[in-house]
Amino acid sequence: MAYQTFRQEYLQVPPVTRAYTTACVLTTAAVQLELITPFQLYFNPELIFKNFQVWRLITNYLFFGPVGFNFLFNMIFLYRYCRMLEEGSFRGRTADFVFMFLFGGLLMTLFGLFVNLVFLGQAFTIMLVYVWSRRNPYVRMNFFGLLIFQAPFLPWVLMGFSLLLGNSIIVDLLGIAVGHIYFFLEDVFPNQPGGGRLLRTPSVLKAIFDTPEDDPNYNPLPEDRPGGFPWGEGQRLGG
Repeated sequence: MAYQTFRQEYLQVPPVTRAYTTACVLTTAAVQLELITPFQLYFNPELIFKNFQVWRLITNYLFFGPVGFNFLFNMIFLYRYCRMLEEGSFRGRTADFVFMFLFGGLLMTLFGLFVNLVFLGQAFTIMLVYVWSRRNPYVRMNFFGLLIFQAPFLPWVLMGFSLLLGNSIIVDLLGIAVGHIYFFLEDVFPNQPGGGRLLRTPSVLKAIFDTPEDDPNYNPLPEDRPGGFPWGEGQRLGG
């Protein structure tokens, strides 16, 4: 019975969120079990381009460190905001969501050539948080029950939290920069005088991922959204 309940809940998670979070958890489990080591996963341009270890372009986004507070914190935020994006502004647009992953990952990898980062998964999570926060500007956030602010400030609050923990803020700045570039090209520039849509999802992705949507206008209520954790919990103004 417990297995069936878990399986049912698992299959209700949107496909992109389910695939990415599962890959992250399985990668971490493989490292914990010493089936693989982080040295086989990290981002190393020399090994990628000279030794053709191209899997590193993907695996560096899948490992968030050993199981502990930092891993759980990142997994909660990754799952929560990836799912809210997929069930919110990307509902019925799986191909566009996959394209955002590809665009963000490519841009982050290019930036990664110039900064000393070996794993980019945390920066990718910040990118997802940034895009969600800009698309939900009127949602009020409650961070650990200590701070109340509106959603667009969330990435900067997380950066401050990283600073308090003694972590490098380069990771956060990279995620914010890539998230802002995507948000500007997708949401801002097309609505400017003389602007236009520069990011277009390839038709091959649409053919693979998009399926007819029963209710394209569906927008989940705040209480129906994933999570239930106090970290970054939002509430709409006037709701």
